[in-house]
Amino acid sequence: MRFPGRRSGLYAAMVVSAAMGMSGLPAAAQAAPSLALATGPVSTKPAAGTPQLAPSGSTEQVRQLVQCGDTMYAVGTFTQISQGTTILTRNNAFSFSTAAPFTVTGWDPNVNGTVNSIAFNGGDCSNAYLGGKFSSIGGTTVRNIAEVSTSTGAVVTTFAHSASAVVNTLLGVDGHLLVGGAFAVINASTKGFFVSLNPTTGKDDGFLDLHISGHYVYPGVASNSTKIYNQQLSHSGALDLVEGTFTSAGGLPRQQIFMLDLATNPATVTGWSSPEFDGSQGNIDVPGGFPYQCSDSEPFYIRAASWSPDDSTVYIAATGFHPWNVPTSQPRSGLCDAAAAFPATQAEVPHTWINYTGCDSLYSTAADASAVYIGGHERWANNPNGCNAAGPGAVPAPGMGGIDPSTGLVLLNSGGTAGLYSKARGHGADDELITSAGLWIASDNFDGAARCDGVVGHAGICFLPY
Repeated sequence: MRFPGRRSGLYAAMVVSAAMGMSGLPAAAQAAPSLALATGPVSTKPAAGTPQLAPSGSTEQVRQLVQCGDTMYAVGTFTQISQGTTILTRNNAFSFSTAAPFTVTGWDPNVNGTVNSIAFNGGDCSNAYLGGKFSSIGGTTVRNIAEVSTSTGAVVTTFAHSASAVVNTLLGVDGHLLVGGAFAVINASTKGFFVSLNPTTGKDDGFLDLHISGHYVYPGVASNSTKIYNQQLSHSGALDLVEGTFTSAGGLPRQQIFMLDLATNPATVTGWSSPEFDGSQGNIDVPGGFPYQCSDSEPFYIRAASWSPDDSTVYIAATGFHPWNVPTSQPRSGLCDAAAAFPATQAEVPHTWINYTGCDSLYSTAADASAVYIGGHERWANNPNGCNAAGPGAVPAPGMGGIDPSTGLVLLNSGGTAGLYSKARGHGADDELITSAGLWIASDNFDGAARCDGVVGHAGICFLPY
């Protein structure tokens, strides 16, 4: 089943394909909060009392959750949130305590459009940076990006606040604000799509100069244009994974995702990549090629990524339906509608494992030492031999799953009959955040989605503690 317009023994052999070498077919921010206390996996039972999207009669969504200090910040597309019997008006941004009873704060910036991302300048929680598609915050005219006070919600007007098109992702790191989106101009900088801004002035500080360009072209492909969509900082703070629509980054051929070295100035694109998504060895119809392009309706498919706790492995979450030129092959091939693991080695690398949903999209991922968490509107896991149906060996895993990072197999319930985790599918979990306390999941209320592990009261936000 597809949801259009969206912004992860013999049995093992059927599900997880080991890398066969590069000559043949193959067999997600802020700095990640400390995982020092995270032994995992997280509980299947959601914490009670977290705020949720209030019933509104329309589909609303939490796009991102970010923690600063003891406060969690939620942004997206919504008008009201509820906690217990209390309903509060909050337009597209609010905050609450990270500890029970998860009290909603008075912070109310009142943004008049979608907020896709929120970031902070290091550990300074006094101000937040918002990016999305909006033109006003608290009555002050801005354009798709702004800095706001976390006490009053007011715009900090000394920070430049104009992007020519949507801002999709923000990341504060080492005195830089890394901003990605579909814009050609931001705060007078004409670099376009991915720019580093000075956190005080909002002006281009020169840390990024990657000349992002290109889009995806193949027979029948839907219209698509250059953009940066998502990014994830490594636990070391030295590397950044970046996803979007492009064919060149930092002067290197890259597609879907690239890795950025933040230890250089300016930042540089590393050698990490794979012919499984960058097309460097051609398509599956040429010797040694790979099915690196997905359905013509979903040319951008790697929507999120996450790091293993030691930064040695990259996990991806993908939409894409199926490879555009091998739509009916079984078992499935390529990365479309799957979670996958790749070594983080600075080279062209093969995947370690792939776990297929069976033609359902994944949009988010996070990881600890015990599990790779995936979220989307998937119905199954371990499903390489099914498309919109459960193939042999598939197990139910609706809305989310936990995958064994060693085997690539989904973690099962005590009876071995289904995935260990589940949540209401909705359009699909759009963000997952690991903290030392547990896993936070941002999602939506489409079709009345409000359950996490079958427990009601979690529309848009679910917290699974350690």
